Amino acid sequence: MHKFFRTLKKVLFAIILILIVCISSGYIYLYKMPKGPEVTDPKAIENGSDSFVMYSYEHSSRKSIKVWTYKPENWKNRDRILFVMHGGGRNADDYLDAWKEIAEINNVLIIAPEFENKFSKYITNDYQEGNLYTFFGSKNPEEEWAYQVIENIFDHLKKTNNITNKNYDIFGHSAGGQFVHRMILLMPEARIENAIAANAGFYTLPTEDLEYPYGLKDTPVTDTSLKKSFNKKMIILLGENDNDPELGTFRETELAMQQGRHRLERGSNFFKAASRSAKRKSWDLHWKIDTIQDVGHNYREMSSAAVKYLDI
Repeated sequence: MHKFFRTLKKVLFAIILILIVCISSGYIYLYKMPKGPEVTDPKAIENGSDSFVMYSYEHSSRKSIKVWTYKPENWKNRDRILFVMHGGGRNADDYLDAWKEIAEINNVLIIAPEFENKFSKYITNDYQEGNLYTFFGSKNPEEEWAYQVIENIFDHLKKTNNITNKNYDIFGHSAGGQFVHRMILLMPEARIENAIAANAGFYTLPTEDLEYPYGLKDTPVTDTSLKKSFNKKMIILLGENDNDPELGTFRETELAMQQGRHRLERGSNFFKAASRSAKRKSWDLHWKIDTIQDVGHNYREMSSAAVKYLDI
């Protein structure tokens, strides 16, 4: 019997040791080792399709990001700039392609950052949830939030292209729609003029009663910052036929399902929750909601429909 317990202790010790090594190795690989493609020399972006790679963070070379661009030939300084946020497939080049013709017709400079992650099927915290927390639950500094990366890209563009624009617009679809509405909630000081959150899978409700990413509990959001968020111009853009939870990656946790049975219902309920919150606090709400007829979970069709909300 004593021999059995000694053997059991050894087995348990070995299992715990293996878990510690795996967790430590995973943390070091994900959050300490350098990540991303090789940084390119800073230069002005060319007409048509182009790309560059820059460091994601202002004071760190630990992580880099590839940024795809499309610049119409007639685009000039002070013309409109639009960030396009890809879905969960992290396919920024495909999203850029969906916007090329729209960009030419409307003379808009398209900026499509690619939040590359080979584990994107399992990890969502680094992109659509803003990188507020690591995969292991520890907090990241605000300068490493994914939303700050957008601001850093905008500064890089201004510096390398002699651009004097003070603001930019942002469109996101699916996971990108999650990214956009959370950026508005968590970083109202961002230089966004018009935001379009399209076909998001689930939402961060403007309440402190729920843990992030379902609510704002344990985030830096205050009444003062939330009021500023409500003052930003944002469109919750939904597809009339985006009512099939089998399409794409659809979160089915208990808290997500409480938001609705499908994306169309969840978007409507999110806007209603924001409206109730604003009314309760006697605040203005500059957000709007719209539904595109005969369109489902399709980023190309939603992109074509979104351009009219950019005040072009």
